[in-house]
Amino acid sequence: MFSLLRTLSGKVLLILAALLLAAGLATAGDTLRILAWPGYADADLVRVFERRHKVRVEVTLISTDDALREKLNANQAGDFDVFAANTAELQGYIEQGLVQPLDLARIPRTRAQLPRFRDLTGIPGISRNGRIYAIPYTYSEMGLIYDRAGVKGSPAETPDSLAVLADPRYRGRVLLYDGSTHNFTLAALMLGIENPFQLSNADFKRVTRQLIALRRNALAFYSLPEESVELFRQDGGVLLFANYGTQQVKLLRAAGADIGYVIPKKGTLAWLDCWAVTRGARNPKLAAAWIDYSLEKSVSNALSERQGLANTLFVPPAERERKLIWLQPVEDALRRTALWKRIVSGDLPDKFELPD
Repeated sequence: MFSLLRTLSGKVLLILAALLLAAGLATAGDTLRILAWPGYADADLVRVFERRHKVRVEVTLISTDDALREKLNANQAGDFDVFAANTAELQGYIEQGLVQPLDLARIPRTRAQLPRFRDLTGIPGISRNGRIYAIPYTYSEMGLIYDRAGVKGSPAETPDSLAVLADPRYRGRVLLYDGSTHNFTLAALMLGIENPFQLSNADFKRVTRQLIALRRNALAFYSLPEESVELFRQDGGVLLFANYGTQQVKLLRAAGADIGYVIPKKGTLAWLDCWAVTRGARNPKLAAAWIDYSLEKSVSNALSERQGLANTLFVPPAERERKLIWLQPVEDALRRTALWKRIVSGDLPDKFELPD
């Protein structure tokens, strides 16, 4: 009898051990799915995180807010766990219930961020009803890059206005970003519209005409920062609207380009990108661990050193006083996208039937 009990006990222990081992393997075999911009999840940094947490990491890169919006809106089955987006876009995702509030206790490195980024409730777009939905990670202004030789001797030798992008002297030599939301806002700024993020029907008519004029000047429309460098250098670009700001400056200078970089006197657009966790995240704890990992000094410093972008842990030495117009939610992103596709395709002004 005792022998039988010992045998049964041994079997029970073996079964329990097997179950515990299986549970451990399941945890070790977890996969974190990241949706991010180029440079936010470099392969070598991802490998460190994988080894530390004994997990796999899948990184999907996006190049425009339109692409990000499309992937997240299709995220019914929880295709991603953690993603990066600017504060203007995040407000829409929070309203749609596509993200979940964060447990800040799981992200202790937020305490090392600069004071302006630690005041999470004071940053528009990342909190709702006292709950925090995102953590600031990096930011940049969208300045103007110009080829020094290409503008030498012209009145625009040092471009200081967004209006230079539509200057007919640079027809076919301006490189523009292929993003509908930003471009409508950019054109509205050029026209002096008081609120470039909330356009009326009358504004849409004026802005659409301005974008068609910009299209005539366009050498090409880029999505990724590396793509902009190749197009600018190989295809004879003179002016570049830098959606990625200092990241593109660093890439172009590293490639040997003789360029200048300016912030327009009347101001320019700027973005603050944050990490957020999707509503369908399979492992919110692991997603929070990634956010916390991104705030390690070595990881945030790598972002700045490799990409030329500011991080939230220290003030860049070259940071100066300038007028930055932080991105805000727009009146109708889908309308902007539909119109932008028609503009890029070559539709003429008289083809657009816009209500008054």
